[in-house]
Amino acid sequence: MTEAMDCEYTVQGEGPPLFLIHGIGAARNTWARALPVLTPHFTVVTYDLRGHGASPMPSGEFGLEELVADLERVRERTGYETAHFAGHSLGGMIGPAYALKYPDRVLSLGLLSTAAFRTEDDSAKVWGVVRAMEEKGIPQVLETLSDRWFTDGFIAAHPDVVRNRLKQVVDTDPDVFLNVFRIYAGTEMAPWLHEVMAPSLVLTGEFDGGCNPRLNRLIDEALPNSELVILPDLKHSLLLEAGEVVAENILRFVRTLN
Repeated sequence: MTEAMDCEYTVQGEGPPLFLIHGIGAARNTWARALPVLTPHFTVVTYDLRGHGASPMPSGEFGLEELVADLERVRERTGYETAHFAGHSLGGMIGPAYALKYPDRVLSLGLLSTAAFRTEDDSAKVWGVVRAMEEKGIPQVLETLSDRWFTDGFIAAHPDVVRNRLKQVVDTDPDVFLNVFRIYAGTEMAPWLHEVMAPSLVLTGEFDGGCNPRLNRLIDEALPNSELVILPDLKHSLLLEAGEVVAENILRFVRTLN
């Protein structure tokens, strides 16, 4: 039996429920720029993954299955029978995995800045980052990631946001951070994405290195009922850089379903 943990969550807004799932070494606050667009139209549930933010620490190694169980526990505790779900990066893997296990719960999915159909070279690159962090330490490798996450213009204009994001990673327990990074690196949705029937918005940034348009086109082709959006100029941290644009796309997509 997969053990679920009681993760900390926040409920705000009004309308149909929408669960938002953050990525590696982040927390609920990653959705701050998206919320003003979403809360007038959705009852938004944000939560911290286990070992992240204010959520409890796990006692040992965990996998994608446990993260799916945690999301189901949050849903049970909020009492919503069905909902919309959207996740960023690793969250974009948790959402579809949840939809595969609980198809009757999911009204729609947002797969934001995520990856599937990685080539051997793609996999080698992401595992290379994991190995470098294991060997050298997370802070030592982190600086190289800010260029992958943010555009040059945003780094220049908002150094505080970039600094806070890096601090958020460093403040995450290193065992937890590496655990979720390994889940992200090792998860391959290609074998089962075609079984995810929920209407799905597949969205990424034009210059996202690891979750690039090439992989997202394959995700879109594999899903039976999906729409692909490539946001021009953006990299991986599109929630921090353009959260309102992401939110507008989620809102527009859900409205097309009615």
